[in-house]
Amino acid sequence: MESPDTEDSRPQPEKSAPEPEPNAEAKREAVQKPEAEAAPDGEPADADAEPAAEAEPAPEPKKAAESSKSAVSKKAASGSAAKASAPTTTGPRPRAGAAARGAAITARDFGLKGPRGWAFQGVGVDAAPGDLVAIEGPSGSGRTCLLLALTGRMRPGAGHAEVAGLRLPRKMAAVRRISALAHVPGVSDLDPSFTVAEHLREGALLRRRFDGSPLALLRARSGRAAENRRRIEAALEAAGLDPDALVKGERTSVRDLERLEALRLSVALALIGEPRLLAVDDTDLKLGAEDEEAAWSMLRSVADSGVTVLAVCNEAPAHASAVIRTDGNDNADDNKDTEEGAA
Repeated sequence: MESPDTEDSRPQPEKSAPEPEPNAEAKREAVQKPEAEAAPDGEPADADAEPAAEAEPAPEPKKAAESSKSAVSKKAASGSAAKASAPTTTGPRPRAGAAARGAAITARDFGLKGPRGWAFQGVGVDAAPGDLVAIEGPSGSGRTCLLLALTGRMRPGAGHAEVAGLRLPRKMAAVRRISALAHVPGVSDLDPSFTVAEHLREGALLRRRFDGSPLALLRARSGRAAENRRRIEAALEAAGLDPDALVKGERTSVRDLERLEALRLSVALALIGEPRLLAVDDTDLKLGAEDEEAAWSMLRSVADSGVTVLAVCNEAPAHASAVIRTDGNDNADDNKDTEEGAA
């Protein structure tokens, strides 16, 4: 026979409390209701009736609605205030007829110092999108360094500049992405053994590899080929180069091209990527009067299409939108060394 202690030590299942009858609450309220009615006026009927009196703050939903309404009105007011206080662009505006894809250029006290001295300093410019900006100066005056600095290829050492709102030197990589170099000796030279067709094909492939969107690789091969043809044809038209008019057509080697034809090919290769800023060095080098006029006419046409053009020259044309003059100095060799460092 087991002792009571042993029975109590066994684990007993928990006993759940009996559930109240469904109408128990109703019965309780029915009992309390007559007592409340029998109470004299002005006296509380029961302690259980006090919560009903305390739960009277009914206007809270109204307050919540009013607060939400005021919050919405405040939000709308702040939105309108933000719109009203939004800053407006006060920089150079595109000329009439110029596309919006050009890059505005501003510079103040812009300078670059090489290992042995200043390549250029104190440069200031304001150019609107689609302007033709001529960098005029003798050879060795730092004009190529200035060209490369404004396109994000060389780091400046003084002052500040902005290209399409991108501040230099902080945003040099971003400036390089929106700019392209045409003819710049030692940096973007043409391969003399390549034909015109090979250069164009290579330019289209490099654009797709480095400048194109990764999603473009998912397109059908026929679609990519059609896009390359469209870009090449548009670039050749903008540069004024007709491959069929060359000595051997598209199979003409670069070494067999005239100086103006080589310049047009360089510009066409740069325009395949549809840049916002185009840079050209030695624009009027080894050109006769007629070819020089044709070269400047080509660059003027490119600028009129909306692309901002930076062109280095010995003498700026009369129709240039802006002219930056670099002063000659005694450290021409130093500047040459600095320019070669950009390659």
